[in-house]
Amino acid sequence: MRILFDSKKTEYKAPFGTVTPNEKCTLHIHIPVTVPAVFVECIFSWENGSPAFTVPMTPVETRGSYQVYRGEFSIPQPGLYFYHFRVEKPHSSFRLYKAGDGTNMEAGDCWQLSCIPADFTTPDWAKGAVIYQVFPDRFCKSGDCDLTGKLTPYTLHENWDEEVAWQPTPEGQVLNNDFYGGNFRGITEKMDYIASLGTTILYLNPICKSFSSHRYDTGDYKTPDPMLGTIDDFKQMCQAAHSRGIRVILDGVFSHTGANSLYFDRERTFGGKGAYCTTDSPYYSWYNFQHHPDTYTSWWGFDTLPTVNKMDPGFISYVITGEDSVVEHWLKLGADGFRLDVADELPNEFIKLLKDQIRKIRPDALLIGEVWEDASNKVAYDVRRRYFVDSVLDSAMNYPFRTAILNFMKGIDNGQGLRQTVETIRENYPPQVFLCNMNLLGTHDTPRIRTALVDDFDGSREALARRFLSKEQKDRSKKMLMLASFLQYMLPGAPSLYYGDEAGMEGGKDPFNRRTYPWGGEDNDLLEHFRQLGSLRKNEEVLRLGDVEFQVAENQKLSFTRAYQGRRLQIYVNRSEEVWDIPGKKVLYGRSLNSISPGRLSLAPMDFCLMEV
Repeated sequence: MRILFDSKKTEYKAPFGTVTPNEKCTLHIHIPVTVPAVFVECIFSWENGSPAFTVPMTPVETRGSYQVYRGEFSIPQPGLYFYHFRVEKPHSSFRLYKAGDGTNMEAGDCWQLSCIPADFTTPDWAKGAVIYQVFPDRFCKSGDCDLTGKLTPYTLHENWDEEVAWQPTPEGQVLNNDFYGGNFRGITEKMDYIASLGTTILYLNPICKSFSSHRYDTGDYKTPDPMLGTIDDFKQMCQAAHSRGIRVILDGVFSHTGANSLYFDRERTFGGKGAYCTTDSPYYSWYNFQHHPDTYTSWWGFDTLPTVNKMDPGFISYVITGEDSVVEHWLKLGADGFRLDVADELPNEFIKLLKDQIRKIRPDALLIGEVWEDASNKVAYDVRRRYFVDSVLDSAMNYPFRTAILNFMKGIDNGQGLRQTVETIRENYPPQVFLCNMNLLGTHDTPRIRTALVDDFDGSREALARRFLSKEQKDRSKKMLMLASFLQYMLPGAPSLYYGDEAGMEGGKDPFNRRTYPWGGEDNDLLEHFRQLGSLRKNEEVLRLGDVEFQVAENQKLSFTRAYQGRRLQIYVNRSEEVWDIPGKKVLYGRSLNSISPGRLSLAPMDFCLMEV
């Protein structure tokens, strides 16, 4: 017989998930009567492992073959805590830790509990939103390109459909200096298309003046890249989005700047007043020079991306707190928030200052963090991050979600792993963050989802340039993408669509995941599928805000409900190779469904359906 405790069930821990200061929390643990327990306690530790407090557990009832112990406590201040149980017997004692199923495991990790600020709010408009991510140079071009100040060498493609430049220089450098001319006006002209996908958030990769196609090498934080357009073009784009109920989120790149920038100016492009040019530069203290000017700390060793001292008072003032700071500048021009690039490399204090300032300027501004792991307990550079216990991130890029769906679709996981991932994030994240979480299948940093589903090849750039999906792979990946995206849109959070995935684009890792959108060459079946998913999200409040409860997560089959204010929807996903006999009558969205008897349907292999209960 097992000792029973499952933190995901309220019969063992109530309330579910995170708590707020001084909120009463109750624990129940069920110990077999065959274990002669004389004393039981729950031991809590701080996030750094030092003891915090203990909760004595009192026997309250015998339930069958189990003695039920109960403990009650509250936490006075926000923080991240870990806990385990200790059971004393007449002549010995043992400890209970969490493992895979959370029951009777005497080795493993501690359980986790976050106490979050009581006033922690996230924007209502971001809960259950549909995000559309655009890599600006590759989405749509309108008019001529302004090449003012563009450093040579660079390539401007004459043909929108040309292959991306993947070849390194003879010295082995990857310059990312080929451009197609996608711009603000192009995005504005396609805003009806973006809206047709049910989009409520438009997330743009960097738009500031810089010298690469990805624009993560910021040259001037307050000036849009001339190739993208003017300030007025940006404002018109935001107005076009807002008039369609779409908010605009910008990429905030604050861990480093470009070497070719107003602030560093290694090439003296900006007048020779940067930190590289003179120690008298107003930006000199922003950077870490070991030997001026040629030896300095850079991002992951790339000397084109000098790292910034994030807590330097001058940098803080310029980006966050000063008059017409970078964040104020863009928010007043029409942006609605930011996605923080490499959030793990930004100090907690920096993110807190930024969050407070953007909310001061715009009370419903959104802040998303790029975090590749569970953001609730992330340790980066030997520092435990406080994204939620300090209420600084409203949302995080949910890469664990992507991994879970890929594993399920590829048959690596039979369904239990995906369920476990969803429920762990739901337990660890504040509920207001969980609903805003950026649930992605593809981004500019991952292979195209259509390729990732059927081809794991990770070879050289030269090999990837010649590698395309076969007809059989295309047919299979199309079915898999429909299934994977259906899951993405049915589960809680904010599904994020990387431009072109809805059109059926393929490609391996960077730069082949950054090809131009194939206007006129879309896969119309996929496109209609994503429009249908976006419409369901927009029209069904329960899909945006509802609770989730799994009924089936095994044998490559998933069944779960979404419930909100008395309305319930039932979701079925059949990844298996066999027909699945399911109950249901009113189908809201599905494909190969056949009635087999009154109130029962058959769901074909690799198929899905959404039903009203």
